[in-house]
Order: sequence, then structure tokens, then C-alpha cells
Amino acid sequence: MQSMDELYQQYARTVYKYLKSVTHNEDLAEELTQETFYRAIRSIDRFDGSCKVSTWLCAIAKNLYLSHLRKNPAHEDITDTEIPVESAESVVMGSEGKLDLLKKLHDLPEPYREVMYLRVFGGLSFAEAGEVLGKSENWARVTFYRGKEKLRKEVDDNG
Repeated sequence: MQSMDELYQQYARTVYKYLKSVTHNEDLAEELTQETFYRAIRSIDRFDGSCKVSTWLCAIAKNLYLSHLRKNPAHEDITDTEIPVESAESVVMGSEGKLDLLKKLHDLPEPYREVMYLRVFGGLSFAEAGEVLGKSENWARVTFYRGKEKLRKEVDDNG
């Protein structure tokens, strides 16, 4: 196995992007990224190689984030969340305001919601999103497309 420095160099960006996509907070994402690697160092002997290292690290990150939410139930102000408009997402975002879009995204069932968050807010590629979720790039593309279609239908039905 690689040294922890090499693992950090290789996977810190992926873990950070994943955490930023779910936290919508750069400082919290950075803090949880550091804690993720700290926890990984402490439990490296339990990594059995049955999944990709990135999947293992993102699972640690996800558990840390869920723990953070349990300890800090206050919600952050989502009106300050930046939404990068990329060509694939611009159709869905069209005339929707940030808050309306966030509400609609939040109401999507899993796994659509998580893939959409990773793409839209985390800026992850389909390959990266698939890797974080332990799935293929194609699965992430199809899931994103289906989620986008659900959002489009919601907008059309209510618009």
C-alpha cells in the first residue's frame, strides 16, 4: 500500500470535493477532509482492499459529516450557496432561483440527489462521482440524467 502522504496527495482533492458538495461550506469541507485522513491513518489496518481507496475515504468522510450533523443540528443559510451553472445543468436551473432549486434537489430521492449534489455543487466529473459512490462512470451519467429529467418534469408540472 502507498504511504499516507501519497494517499493524501492522490485523494485529498476528491474527498474535499465530495465534502464540499454535501456541506456547501469550504471551511467545514476542509476541516472534515483533514479529519478524514486522520481517521484513515488510525484505522488503516482495517482497510481490507475490498473497495477502492477513494470509496473507503469518502465513506469515512460521509460518516464524519453525518456525525457533524448530529452534533450540530442548526442548518446553514443556503441562500449564500454558490451554484455554478454548467452546460449540462443549465437546462434544469434555467429560471429557477437558488432556493427553489435547492428545495427541488433536496426532494429528489437517492441516488439522484447525491449524484446531482456531487456534479452541481461539488464540480465532480461523472467518473469522480461514480468513484465516490462506488459505482461506474456510466451509472453516474445515467443517474444524473434521470435526476435532471425528474427535476425538469417537476418544473414543467409546476410551472
